[in-house]
Amino acid sequence: MSEKKMSSSRRHYLKSLMLSIAKGLLEEEEQEKEQEKLRWMEENCPPLSLPSGSQQLMEFLRELHHKIDRIDEERYDLESKVNKSAKEIEDLNIKVIDLKGKFKKPTLRKVRMSADAMLQALLGSKHKVSMDLRANLKQVKKEVKEEDKELRNVGDWRQNIEDKSGMDGRKKMFETEG
Repeated sequence: MSEKKMSSSRRHYLKSLMLSIAKGLLEEEEQEKEQEKLRWMEENCPPLSLPSGSQQLMEFLRELHHKIDRIDEERYDLESKVNKSAKEIEDLNIKVIDLKGKFKKPTLRKVRMSADAMLQALLGSKHKVSMDLRANLKQVKKEVKEEDKELRNVGDWRQNIEDKSGMDGRKKMFETEG
């Protein structure tokens, strides 16, 4: 079933209602952040009380200077840790991309090259390697069986047919086999 289309005035009303609700939520969230910031400042930063004498003021400034130095050292340490972690993450991302094989494989062209030329291209001109495969083959002596000799020495095929034709030829065939 097709749903009825909403009229433009109704759509405009709902849109403005949604925007007003969202605006109210954003304002509340902003006020909460401001209150949280004030609470944190009250907890971690005591009210400033300046000493009255110059000697006390110098001592106060030294303490403040030491605190600033400590905080700077901590900030530097944290920055170096973050930079090191970011570099490790980047290296790992590169490894992941390499393992996935996202790189395009180039189209390969046919190259006619002998085995010797291929080895010379791979190994360089210093190495002299020949790919004479026939030199590495094992020599095998072939034994020729007598049966094979008889089959090869058939002679003229017409004569063979004449010998086997008729009853005499059939008789000879059975005598030679048995």
